[in-house]
Formats: sequence, structure tokens, C-alpha cells
Amino acid sequence: MTASHHAPQSRALRPTEPGMLPAPCDPAHVESIIRSHERCAALGLTRVDRGDHTPLIRTDLNLARERALRLHLHAAPVMELLLEQTMATQSMVLLTDTHGTVLHTVGHDGFLQRASKVALAPGANWSEASKGTNAIGTTLMNEAPTVVHGEEHFMQANGFLTCSAAPIFDPRGNILGVLDVTGDHRSYHMHTMGLVKMSARMIENHWLADDFHHALRLHFHSRPEFIGTLMEGIVAVGRDGRFLGANRSALDQLGMSCSALRMNTLGVLFGTTLGAVVDHFRSPMATPMPLQLTDGRRLHMRAVFNWPTWHAVGSLNVVDNDAPTAANVPQPASTGSFFGAASGARPATASDAATASASLSGLRYLQTGDAQMEAVIAKVRRVLNRDISVLVLGETGTGKELLARAIHQDSNRSRHPFVAVNCASIPESLIESELFGYEEGAFTGARRKGGVGKIVQAHGGTLFLDEIGDMPLPLQARLLRVLQERQVTPLGSSKSVPVDVAVVSATHRNLRDMISAQTFREDLYYRLNGLVVRVPALRERSDLMVIVHKILRAEANGLPPELTGDVINLLQDCHWPGNIRQLANVLRTATVMAAGEAFITREHLSDDFLEDVLRQRGERVAVPSVPQVQAADEAAPVAAEASPPATTLEAMEIETIRRAVDEAGGNISVASKRLGISRNTIYRKLRWRQGIA
Repeated sequence: MTASHHAPQSRALRPTEPGMLPAPCDPAHVESIIRSHERCAALGLTRVDRGDHTPLIRTDLNLARERALRLHLHAAPVMELLLEQTMATQSMVLLTDTHGTVLHTVGHDGFLQRASKVALAPGANWSEASKGTNAIGTTLMNEAPTVVHGEEHFMQANGFLTCSAAPIFDPRGNILGVLDVTGDHRSYHMHTMGLVKMSARMIENHWLADDFHHALRLHFHSRPEFIGTLMEGIVAVGRDGRFLGANRSALDQLGMSCSALRMNTLGVLFGTTLGAVVDHFRSPMATPMPLQLTDGRRLHMRAVFNWPTWHAVGSLNVVDNDAPTAANVPQPASTGSFFGAASGARPATASDAATASASLSGLRYLQTGDAQMEAVIAKVRRVLNRDISVLVLGETGTGKELLARAIHQDSNRSRHPFVAVNCASIPESLIESELFGYEEGAFTGARRKGGVGKIVQAHGGTLFLDEIGDMPLPLQARLLRVLQERQVTPLGSSKSVPVDVAVVSATHRNLRDMISAQTFREDLYYRLNGLVVRVPALRERSDLMVIVHKILRAEANGLPPELTGDVINLLQDCHWPGNIRQLANVLRTATVMAAGEAFITREHLSDDFLEDVLRQRGERVAVPSVPQVQAADEAAPVAAEASPPATTLEAMEIETIRRAVDEAGGNISVASKRLGISRNTIYRKLRWRQGIA
């Protein structure tokens, strides 16, 4: 490098001069800037150059944006959040591709006008070859976060800027682009770089979850309270136990590169097996799992995975003997839970897992022996990947979204997003912007630079329109146009965005009656009902107990408790107005109440459920009389109650517990020790409420 380049650069690195970094420079940072200046000089650039300000022509910019559409979708909301966190400064947030081309910007209007003088706008290129030393270009060269402040920029025209940039990597270690915050050098803040790095990691984590939504994902940290934060490491694991990808926090904690990680297995690195992980996290209430690395360091880990894909890996998987077998349907060695995991006693072998992996699908897990559901699934299978819309009818809570997700999982679109929109839960004034997106200033309160609609988010995947019958009539015409033209025009925009989505819709309403009443468009109806299927209500199905056992296995941490004959009768006598959703809530509560016990009894069921069933039976609802005791261990006198003679095993058990409490002078701890059961069990059995001082 010539002397002409050394002088201004050394002046730029003195932190005491006006406009310089307010803290002493890190030697590694100084070395990075020097190397960048040397590269710029070798390219023939000079300090007085203004750089190439010619932006890409619109067609080329649109092509670049199309290639990076997925990156933009993940980054756009994060950029808005990052801008809000830097509101105190005159700055802007930029997203570039791997060539340094600016794809998207958000920022303050005043600074945007000034930035336009140095081509900080979409279509401009900020590689080192184009603009000399700058945070974006130097980050791309080093593949590491970079701050370039004031006169550290190689070109003097950019000396009024301070820039903090971080690379964005995919889970396999490939660079996707750069996230950058650029502002006036006088507004420099030492925390900006930290915010940029955190935001880049947020985008990376979204990308990882999107890439490996069917994989086993392990979230870990040496401190359990950091799980669920941006500090956590995340790794994706394949069915062979090998690592598929990781975020940067994981690589930092493990001290290895992404390529080195992918050469390892779960057993070698973490000292555990797939089956052990799956079994540990069978219950949503499972605590973090302790792990130990080969170097002795201890980690805490939570797992995220899709049960229909992974349940066969667990060591507790068995044949579901209580499920009737449908004729002419291949039956696998094991069946999955209707809502989650399967369980049992026979250890699954490697061949079992391989067979299950090859033969089971999302729709397969909805097959529980009911003839009506078998017919629905058979119809759906025939139209998979045929570009035929599916309309799912059925009462609320029957599992219409479960069917939609199964259709997506079994289709060729399963690696792309499944986006669900509940047309009944979104305020009418917001449905249009939620579905189609909007441009900046399209309405009062619109976010800066607009928002991406659900239809565009589902590009390449499946759009699920739940409760389509509740969509306002004016929007039905817009939706029909989108489905016909396969283009979306955001609210307030004149430009259309091409989209490719499979559409599954659902409703509990009678759309034909709505057409007659002119509250639903007939042309939209015939566009949505390529195939119409009806999910039966739970009371109409013949597989109630199969579903019950599957839900219990999903909810229990280990082997689920058995049901007493009394409880089975109650479940069978219920009309289930809330369908499967209501059944799942009842069983979830009962499983928690019966934790540690062998049987679920009437005492573990919620009062409102019992009242509903007894009322449906025509029986009188009796409110149990319960004594009040203190929750503390201090003795408290318990009023003696006249009890009817114990005529059943359950009544004898309750009478024995009451007598033990009386003999202990009301001290629950003493009674629990004498009986060999927990205090919580005593409370549940007697249905006592803890006294409140």
C-alpha cells in the first residue's frame, strides 16, 4: 500500500479525534480495517473516489429480490424492530444479498434523504470493490461482524457515516446476506453493534426453524434460564442421529465449525441417544434434560420436534392393539398419537423406526379406525399434489386444522410454510391487510415500509383459511381474484407479487345456505370446493376410546394411568359439544390431577365436565360437602362428618384417608407419611380446598 493511503488511515484510527470511535480500538478491528484498505488500494480505488452509484436496473433488482424473497420475509419484521431500538439516532437499517446489493431499507426520512447522496438505497451495491471499505462489504469479505466508523471508510465521501453490520448465515454455515445499521457518525452508539448481531441471530433462528421444521431441534445452554433466549444454542438432528445444522450460538458453545459439527452424531457429542431424547420429552411438562459434553462441560437442553414424525424413535413405542384395522390399508408396526406421542412397553428396534419412517405420513396418524375418517382420508390422498383445493367442513373442535396440516405434511410442499389464517378471529378491519399485506402509509397505524401478507408468507407452501364462512363479502372478491390470477396486490400498492400456494379452507357454517342468503360468493365457493370433505363430530365416531388412549399417551410423562370403568362410562355418555378439543382438555386436566397414580377416577375429572354429563344423563347434580383444612403442616382440627358405609373400593379408600387425617389431628403431612401417599393425593382424593388465611 502506498504512503498516500497510510496517512489518512492512521489518522482515522486515532480514537481521540472528533468523529472517531469513542473508545480505544480493538487491535483485531484495526487490523481488519488495514487489510480492507490494502484490498481497496489493490483494486485501484482511491480515497477521493465516490464509488459506483449506479443502481441495478429495476428488472435486475426485482430478480435479486426474488432470489432473496425468503430472506426478506424472515428479515423484514426484525428490521422494523431493530429500527425501533435505534430510534434515538438518525439512522437506517439495510438488508443486502451476498453480492452487497441493497435489497430492502427502513429508516428515518431525514436521514434517508441524506443517505441517497451516497446511494444507500435498494439496488445500490456496497461491496468493497464498489464502495471501498464499508461495514457491508468488509463483513462480506471477512464473514464476521464489522464496524466501520467515520474516516475508517476508504472513500472520503462516506466519512460522515458510521456503519455496524453482521452476516446472516443459514444453518449449514452458508452466508445469506448482511444486516446493517448505518447512521451519521456523530450519532454513533457503542450498543448498536450488539443490537445488529442479536437481530442477525434472530433471523438465523427463524431460518433454522423453517429449514428443519420436521427435524429434531435441540435448544441448549449451560444455564437453563437462557434456554428460549437469543443466547441459546440450537442444533437440528436427523433420524440417523447426525447433526444437520446449527445456529451460531450452538457453534460458539460447542467450539466447532458447522462442517465439523455435521461430522458428529448425537451420541458422540452429547452422550445420549435419539430414543432417550424423544422419551424424555414425551410430555410438554418435561423439565430440561441434562447433557454432558466429551470435555466434561454440562448443558441443559429442551427438544422441539413433530411427534407424528419422531414418535417411532422412542423406546416406549408399541403396536396400538386397541385401534381397529381398516381393510385394504397398510398397517405399520406402530401407530402414532392423535395429538402427540405413542407409548407402550416393547422397545422399538432400528428396523421399526425405519419402517415407520418410510410408511407413516401425516394423514396416517389421523386414522384411528373410524369408517367415516377412513373415507375422508382416502379421498384426500387421491388429490394430493394435484393442485386441487380442499374444503373441510365440520363442527368447531373436530380437528379440521389437524387434517389441513396432515395434507400439507404429506404433500410435495411440506418443506415450505404452512400458514393458517382464522378469518373469524381477526377483526374485519384487519383481515384485508393480514391476508394481502400493505404498503407504507396504506392506513393509519401501518408499519413503516408496510407488511407482508399471509398469502405471500405461504408462497411455495399451503395457505389454510379457517372459518372461511366468516370472511367479509367484499374481501371474498379479492381472494377469488388472487386464487385465479396467482398474484397478490398489497393494500395501497399498484404492484402485484406472484404467489404459488395450495389452498385448504374450512368452516363450520353451511356455505350453500349463505350463498342463498347472498352472504357468500358462489364463484368463490366453487373455486374452493375442488374436493369437499366433512370431518365427523366426535359423538358420531366409533373410535372414541382409541382417541382417548392416544391423547393420554401424549399427555402422560411415562406410562399413562388407566381409566376406571366409571370414567369410561362418563366419557362414553358425554355428547362432546366441543368435540376433540373438549376431550383433549378434559383428559389433560385429569392426567395432571392423577400424576403419580395408577388410575384416573371420577375424582380427577373437572366439576363442570361431571355436571354436564350427569345433566345429559338426567341425573341430579350433587355438590360434594368438603371439610376445610389448613394447607400448612400445623395440626388443625377436622370436623367429623357422617360418612355412608363404604360399599366400593374407591369409597373404602376415601374413608381410610379421612380416618388417617382424623387420627393425625388434621396434620396432612403426618397422614401422608402414615399412608405412604403424597399430600397432593390426599387433597385430590378428598377434594379439599386449601384454607386461605
